[in-house]
Amino acid sequence: MSQQQRALVVSTGKNAAWVSIDGEESPRLAQLRRMRGRRSMPVPGDVAHVRVLEDGRTVVERTEPRRFTLERRTIGGRTKTMAANIDLLTVVIALAHPPPRLATLDQLLAFAELEEIPAAVIFTKPDLADPERSAALIELYRQLEYPAVRVNAKAGENVDALRRLIEGRHAMLVGNSGVGKSTIFRALGGDSHVGEVSRHGLGRQTTTAGRLYRFGEGFLIDSPGIAEFGLGKVDAATLTECFREMPAPARQCRFTDCTHVAEPECAVIRAVGAGAIAESRYASYCKILTEPS
Repeated sequence: MSQQQRALVVSTGKNAAWVSIDGEESPRLAQLRRMRGRRSMPVPGDVAHVRVLEDGRTVVERTEPRRFTLERRTIGGRTKTMAANIDLLTVVIALAHPPPRLATLDQLLAFAELEEIPAAVIFTKPDLADPERSAALIELYRQLEYPAVRVNAKAGENVDALRRLIEGRHAMLVGNSGVGKSTIFRALGGDSHVGEVSRHGLGRQTTTAGRLYRFGEGFLIDSPGIAEFGLGKVDAATLTECFREMPAPARQCRFTDCTHVAEPECAVIRAVGAGAIAESRYASYCKILTEPS
């Protein structure tokens, strides 16, 4: 029987996972052994011990202890682990086609703040957008001290800057469909495969291998889906801390339990009126607070 090998879990399905054995660029399909408990099931970013059988199948035997987990609360109150060992959340947003979805961007950044994981923003399709508006939007997030890179992946513009941003990191890429994630992976030299999980008793379903870019000890993998990054029900005090520009003025509000939505003498609302807080960011705050995902 072959020896166990270490592999990176790129994506998972119901009965299988796509893994990249050390030194391999392209993920391969692996069957999951029976594992005790929901928390022991592999998630993207896990380091797994796999075995390649004589018939060519790859089997996940176990996963190593996680250094960090990215989790969210489900509607039922349970904790769901979405990824492991990720130390950078890279949010992709298109400057045009589709128009910038700032509420989604701000929700993802707030999620990163809540999880205490560093975040960066990748702005795509600059060639299709108004230059002045794009520059102002990028500067807004740089002023908030989020690393921000404008990338035209098709033209190869700033791809090296993106590599420097994620170099040595265990990064996850997240964004709406159509923002150019696939183009980014192709520009970086990553890979993408789709395989049908229907052999060897894995069940009849189609699963995506996910996208992977490896460089030395670092990697960039695709996210399990943007819907997974909802904040759930969060109170105003907690959400305020997730918007970097809000805690300072919030301490000047008349009421200590101010939600910064409609209360009188709210310093946050005054800051919005004075231009110290961007209207788009404040709108995102209100949307998250009143329409929890």
